This record gives sequence, structure tokens and C-alpha cells, in this order.
Amino acid sequence: MPEGRIIKSLSGFYYVLHDGQVTQCRGRGVFRKKKVTPLVGDNVVFQAENKLEGYILEIKERKNELVRPPISNVDQALLVFSAIEPDFSTMLLDRFLVLVESNHIEPIICISKVDLLSQQQKQEIEQYAEEYRKIGYEVILTSTVTEKGMEQIQPLFEDRVTVIAGQSGVGKSSLLNTLKPELELKTNDISMSLGRGKHTTRHVELISFGEGLVADTPGFSSLEFLTLEVEELTDCFPEMSRLSEQCKFRGCLHVKEPKCAVKEAYEQKEIPSYRYEHYLQFIEEIKQRKPRY
Repeated sequence: MPEGRIIKSLSGFYYVLHDGQVTQCRGRGVFRKKKVTPLVGDNVVFQAENKLEGYILEIKERKNELVRPPISNVDQALLVFSAIEPDFSTMLLDRFLVLVESNHIEPIICISKVDLLSQQQKQEIEQYAEEYRKIGYEVILTSTVTEKGMEQIQPLFEDRVTVIAGQSGVGKSSLLNTLKPELELKTNDISMSLGRGKHTTRHVELISFGEGLVADTPGFSSLEFLTLEVEELTDCFPEMSRLSEQCKFRGCLHVKEPKCAVKEAYEQKEIPSYRYEHYLQFIEEIKQRKPRY
């Protein structure tokens, strides 16, 4: 039986890429009985008489999966955050980073619309970029108007499955259109009354970029930490994870414990204050989470 990857899911049909050809498939009833839903990104075994009448027989083991957007087997996430319109938010970026890190997906930070910045605003954004680079993240400043940073992004897609994610209105579709104009993805300007963009991407679809695949997604409709436990949060902050080995107590949460290396680094301003403050806020949020049954 042939094996392929689901690249689109729409109206109960799954579109499977195999040897450069796409076959329209349905899921077997056995998946519904097992309460397993095929996801975009799944590697599957299928059978088909023709390109329009295929059936998915088996879903291979996933290395990771996201719930919203529903996609699996992702290698990296390009997190697109605008420098302005809407304004850059370290809180929102850190929330995205934690969600991505907790799913063992490599994050890349893209700060868009830098052509709209004043000189002072540009200095502030470059300061943030440098702080995140110091943590170990790749940060790329971009503009679809001047095409700044495009030459850095294009090679990142090769041989990898990439999710592009971020707030509405930050320019995700514009970015993809600039890199691959034939896509002609719909874009919307920011609503000035609401201060946010309108959703223009309605479904998850993997798009071929050279030898790689890129997911244009509707964005993360939920940014809650639904499954992350308090003890796992440190691992989602790389700079804290590295320091935690120097803490006096194993399993230190870096909140009230004595001789905590993370708190010492924060007090010495070796960790940006907003990163530690967001960490404390996320700890509290997870503790307050209602049990799921």
C-alpha cells in the first residue's frame, strides 16, 4: 500500500501527497470508532483506485501534534510578530514560545513590518531582538515592502515542515505571498477601529516550498496551557532551563525557593525582567487551571 502525507483537510476529505501527486481520500470508519482524527501533516497508509476515491487505512505514529491549529509532525514554527500595527508584545510572544517549546517544535522569531518604525521604535525592537538572540532563538527582522529579511527566511523551509503562526494582521499571508507570489493568499489590512486583523486563512494547508512544506494556518485560536504542568514550564524557558541545574533544590520552580540560580540571574539582570515576570504569570495561570475530566 502507498504511503503519503496529508497536506489538506476540508469538508471531510483528506488530500494525501504521494510521489508528487495528490489523492482525495476519506477516513475509514475505524478511526471514528477509536476517536482518532487524521490531521494535516499525518503520514498515512492509503489505497486509491483513482485521484478522487481514496481511503486512509492507517495513521503512522506522530512525533508531535497541535490542537489549534490541528496539525502534526511539525519540525519548526515561524512565529510572526509585527513590530507595529499591532504593536510588538513580549507577553504574547513568550506565550507562543512556551506553546511551541512544550510541543518539541523549534521556534524561529520573525518580527515583521519594520519598515513602518520610527528610529526610536526601531532601536527598541532591535533591543528585544538581541535579547531573544542571547537566549538562543533565531530572530529575523522583516518587511514585505522592502523585502528585508526574505533571503534569510527562504532557506529555512528546505526539507522541513514549518508552521507559520502569530496574531491576526501581523502579515503571515503577506510574508508567504512575497516569498512565493503565485500563492496569491488573501490578506487583510488591520481594522483601525478594532486594532486587529481579520482572519483570512480558514483552513490548515501544507504548501510546497522547494523541498519543504509550509503550513499557512488560521492561527492559534487557543493560547491556553491546557496540558502543560507547572513542573514542565522551566523547560520551555531555555535560559532558565540551563540555569536550573545550579539551583540548590532539584525540581526548583524558581518562585520562593532559597539559593535559586534563576532568581539570582533575574536579580543580577542577566535574565530580562519581562521573561521572568511572564514565567511567574504562566506558573500562576497553570496552577489556577480547572481540572479536565
